[in-house]
Amino acid sequence: MRYFRYLARVCVLICLAGLQAARAQPVPDWQIIHVLNRLAFGPSLEDVRRVRAMGVDRYIAEQLAPESIEEPFELGWRLAALETLKYNAVQLRQLYGPLPSIRGFKLPSEFAKARSERARAVAREAAQARILRAVLSRRQLEEVMVDFWFNHFNVFAGKELDDLWIGDYEQRAIRPFVLGRFRDLLFAVTKHPAMLVYLDNTLSTAPGSPGGRNSRVGLNENFAREVMELHTLGVDGGYTQKDVTEVARCFTGWTMRNPRQGEPSFFFNDRIHDHGDKVVLGHRIVAKGGGKNEGDEVIHILATHPSTARFVSYKLARRFVSDEPPKALVDRAAETFRKSGGDIRAVVKTIVTSPEFLSPATRSAKVKTPFEFVVSAVRATGADVGDARALTQRIAAMGMPLYQQQPPTGYKDTAEAWVSTSGLLARLNLALDLAAGRVRGVSVDASRLVPASAASDPDAVAAQLVPSGLAESTRKTLESEAAAADPARVAGLILGSPEFQRR
Repeated sequence: MRYFRYLARVCVLICLAGLQAARAQPVPDWQIIHVLNRLAFGPSLEDVRRVRAMGVDRYIAEQLAPESIEEPFELGWRLAALETLKYNAVQLRQLYGPLPSIRGFKLPSEFAKARSERARAVAREAAQARILRAVLSRRQLEEVMVDFWFNHFNVFAGKELDDLWIGDYEQRAIRPFVLGRFRDLLFAVTKHPAMLVYLDNTLSTAPGSPGGRNSRVGLNENFAREVMELHTLGVDGGYTQKDVTEVARCFTGWTMRNPRQGEPSFFFNDRIHDHGDKVVLGHRIVAKGGGKNEGDEVIHILATHPSTARFVSYKLARRFVSDEPPKALVDRAAETFRKSGGDIRAVVKTIVTSPEFLSPATRSAKVKTPFEFVVSAVRATGADVGDARALTQRIAAMGMPLYQQQPPTGYKDTAEAWVSTSGLLARLNLALDLAAGRVRGVSVDASRLVPASAASDPDAVAAQLVPSGLAESTRKTLESEAAAADPARVAGLILGSPEFQRR
């Protein structure tokens, strides 16, 4: 018996020694860079050191719980300087929207022009806030998810008063729910005035209804179609044209208060609602009481539909893994979606802790969008962003103006959309200007970016900016530049290199 107790103690000690040895093994640099390129907007020197110290698994767990991460003080005061972020949709309409016309009185043209310019400034400040958060926030996964979901539920700032509401839409309808329940997110975006105006549901009225008898608009199916095709089921999600019409009937009355009253908030107008019975995807919706509940019921049906689980899981896997994610991974993510009741956090965890996520085939498999490229370049250089306006202009010049994508499909996140001669040239120009300190409002510490000892060594410079390494062809291109001893230009060429364009 004493022998067996001794043997058991030896086994325990061996196991503990093995665990300690496993813990002592350093995290491979490629794994750190890969995780920071997917769960964050690219690596910064500070993040690389931090993940190396804490480990990839702990970093992923931390990012999946952003509410536990304290934000830097700098981000708070930079956002506080953006005046229009303080107001909600109602206040923005009152402060910056067009004034109601008064019979017999015409506003001076200078006054009207100034107010119009202030309205455009609202969207510009929202874009600046998006960039500042993406660059400075320690809750990097949360910012990645804001970018993902805004694109999924795209709204165009150029549609009527949506230039005023675009920031409020992101702040109140998107941001609070990015890692929550998909059903809650869907409710929030479909009831925001920015979406109702963008997809024309404010124009939809039931033919013959008391409030729609004098309307020439009638039933508008745009909102219903896009909610099913782009937001939930997907184009092959199993719905028919009849379902589109029935959903549009359910959503009649989903509108906003009269803008002239200064209250652009969600409002159900029973007078223009279709009070007949409907059938949506095989579910009978009986007209009873307040018709507003019919739209709520449709949202629940769509949010819990198996096609939605698969469509959303596919798009998330495409964002985090590859342009054509493995079917087995999408299947597992969709199963998590169904079992968890649409828990986005659980679905993302399934994807980013999967073997497929860290497989060699997925490394550098994604091409950065212009937004991802610019933010990752700023983070890699450790640049200080005092004013983000110039960066928003550079992103626009690359073909991705923030909040200005008119089609409801949003911007593509696959390679073919962003690999072009003009687009890559714009990226290279930004990279060279950024490294040389020529981007207005953005300053780079050259000594921090390229230590004096590394000024003529492309590999040493690349270690700061592309820790995953450079291809031989890129290294040869840089050799002649390094001989000229212009470290800023070498750094700019590295930021513009094919290796830095991928994540």
